[in-house]
Amino acid sequence: MSEELPVVRAAEIPSTPREHRWLIESLWTRAAVGVVGGCAKLGKSWLGLDMAVSVASATPCLGRFVVDQPGDTLVYLAEDALADVRGRIDALCRHRRIRIEALPLHVVTAPGLRLDLEADRRRLTATVARIRPRLLLLDPLVRIHRLDENSAQDIAGLLGFLRELNRAHELAVVLVHHAGKKRREDPGRALRGSSDIFAWLDSSLFLERRHSRIHLSAQHRAAPSPEPMLIELVTGDDGDVPHLEIKDNGHPATSDAVTPGSLADALLDLLAEATQPLSRTALRSRLRVKNERLGNALNTLERRGLIERTPQGWQRTHHRHDPEHPDDLDETPELPFS
Repeated sequence: MSEELPVVRAAEIPSTPREHRWLIESLWTRAAVGVVGGCAKLGKSWLGLDMAVSVASATPCLGRFVVDQPGDTLVYLAEDALADVRGRIDALCRHRRIRIEALPLHVVTAPGLRLDLEADRRRLTATVARIRPRLLLLDPLVRIHRLDENSAQDIAGLLGFLRELNRAHELAVVLVHHAGKKRREDPGRALRGSSDIFAWLDSSLFLERRHSRIHLSAQHRAAPSPEPMLIELVTGDDGDVPHLEIKDNGHPATSDAVTPGSLADALLDLLAEATQPLSRTALRSRLRVKNERLGNALNTLERRGLIERTPQGWQRTHHRHDPEHPDDLDETPELPFS
């Protein structure tokens, strides 16, 4: 008699609370596989590293999007020398005022990684099992195999391995991948290679150049997507700290009065000044934000113990100390020394 497949009743499957759906709020769902995609020279590698540094340091991605589940990260940048990798991570750390020595970001130093080979798959699996990262960044997809990306049969095996790794270790997998030069209405369908790549995605970020500006959009399989936004690689005042920033000026898709990064600050300030609890309707009216974004911010602040829900509405909590999430949301927290 053949062995049966494991089966459970639907009600026996543990459910994930709505507020725990995100790894990086609005940008990447928890333990999702996907791509950072776009044409060459648009900042895909910078965006992937920004995500990895954000998750490792518990600082907002792009200075704006809250990391809900920080932890170790693992990156492999196939096209950059190790000195250049160190330089990019140094730049992001200086911009965020965090110490690279305390950053739990791990860099694969192997000269090559081919995930079409069983030996390299075993090595990566063993590394993930030891480090147990929240996020794995592989940049770019074309350099980690020698398959025909246009062949569904070839690429399906590679994507299947990454999905197995993702599920076995509850790991977010981020692939940096190139898009074709022809612009499509759906940027996901502009990705190079087999359509299996597009079908595989849980969360994805796409960079597109339009009229000399770079637009960033997100897509999710099981969560709402934020509005598209403008993004730019900028250099700090010291001339030596390049990093990505979101530029809202002149962007017609941005209609909220409060940006995602400042929403937590605005909520805390509003509730601190209030003489009585405020309902969700009252908060939406005063902050002029969309219901989904407001809900995400309320859930995040409630989990951190900074606000609480009462029968009359939302209010600040009396205890302010949270050892895992610094209460000072106006300053980027520094990591402790190792």
